[in-house]
Amino acid sequence: MFSILLLSVLTGVFHTAASAQVKPNVIIIYADDLGYGDLSCYGATKIKTPHLDKLAGQGIRFTNGHSVASVCTPSRYALMTGQYPWRVPGTGILPGDAALIIPQDKLTLPKVFRQAGYETGIVGKWHLGLGNAVAKDWNGTIQPGPNETGFDYSFIFPATADRVPTVFVENHHMVALDPADPVAVSYEKKIGDEPTGKEHPELLKMKAAPDHGHDNTIVNGIGRIGYMSGGKLARWTDEEMPLTFLLKAKQFINDHDQSPFFLYYALTEPHVPRMPSTVFKGKSGLGLRGDVILQMDWSVGEIMKEVERLGIADNTIIIFSSDNGPVLNDGYEDEAVTKLNGHTPNGPLRGGKYSSLEAGTRVPFIISWPGTVKPGVSDALICQIDFIASFSALLNQSVPAANARDSENILKALLGQAATGRSVLVKQGVIPYIIKDNWKYIPPNAGPGRTPADKTNIETGNLLQPQLYNLAEDLGEGNNLAAKHPAKVKELADLLENIKHKN
Repeated sequence: MFSILLLSVLTGVFHTAASAQVKPNVIIIYADDLGYGDLSCYGATKIKTPHLDKLAGQGIRFTNGHSVASVCTPSRYALMTGQYPWRVPGTGILPGDAALIIPQDKLTLPKVFRQAGYETGIVGKWHLGLGNAVAKDWNGTIQPGPNETGFDYSFIFPATADRVPTVFVENHHMVALDPADPVAVSYEKKIGDEPTGKEHPELLKMKAAPDHGHDNTIVNGIGRIGYMSGGKLARWTDEEMPLTFLLKAKQFINDHDQSPFFLYYALTEPHVPRMPSTVFKGKSGLGLRGDVILQMDWSVGEIMKEVERLGIADNTIIIFSSDNGPVLNDGYEDEAVTKLNGHTPNGPLRGGKYSSLEAGTRVPFIISWPGTVKPGVSDALICQIDFIASFSALLNQSVPAANARDSENILKALLGQAATGRSVLVKQGVIPYIIKDNWKYIPPNAGPGRTPADKTNIETGNLLQPQLYNLAEDLGEGNNLAAKHPAKVKELADLLENIKHKN
């Protein structure tokens, strides 16, 4: 495998045909609902994440790294397409039976790598829809999906672990389907005669929190969102599902260790329902949420060990981040709140998942490329939406007009060769808002200041007045400066509107 450090990568100047083009393997490990303060390398003291600490120690730990949105589907949409999701209707949190929302005729992140000669794979959570319509035959060929958007190989579950169908789909087909026991799915009404959490709470091994919607069909003793019948053999159990994803990720790496590959490894942790494998239960002292974070950290360590064992570590970029910020009580009574024990999942930030405040989208962001990326800490403004433009630059691939319209080339910042990344970023919480040179503007918005206390209980960032924060001095967004700096408010409000109406 390639192990040559090319000066061209560090300077941004790419070699001509007279010398080999750099083609490092790229692994993106994408956590689900992980907070800025959930890792010990980001300041957590009540939980230890040694494998991610090691990854950060051998690479760059970004303190100003962002997802695009404070919930999962739009963040994943932006990562795949390089486009702000609020530009496209239907990119909110999808049900488990949604149709594919990724365009098949546009450049996507895996297509960048495929065009550069890579083998591409996705393992883990998808949540970007399958098929051409909500109504689909789960028992036949399920397409279009990840394979039609640029992945040579896919092993996924369709949505999230708390939604049906709770099955694996490998490429275009459900895994372990018994034709005599076909699967049916509905998000509108109960189907079949299987017990639901609402009707039979005595069957639950994890109680659903009231009024969250996690009280429909029971699978593996856990109530889900949506109704499902059939597929008894095909259903995964929560305790083994992440381990299956890890096995498939390692298998993909092994199958392609002699040629460049791109792997998008989309973890399920620490999203609900939090049901860790037995070896991790009770290990964190922070309840099941802490336990699945330990499981997640171990999985990252296993991927690191695998590339080291294969001798490809020096030619492999590993990126670790999260789709959005943290949430504790999100549908199940799993002691995430009662056993917090002083842990602060959002670190010094306000808000969390579902919020326009910083904890919604400022997330752990680590990049390692041994021998090429110099270890350190960076406060450059970087975002997952920029992967398409940045990797296109690294691999000397063009981005056609009208594709990846919001993605910027921040390769030098990602490689630690520039102290600055983006200057302007629009993010999406309750509404779109903007950051420019560490000034953050949230437009006025009606609505509650917090989500319901008996549900997620997170600050939303809603306020009837404009909000302006200097994040360089006030990362916790405690001092609204809008009244003191009306010119800055107008500048950012106008800029946000111009970006929103950009063709």
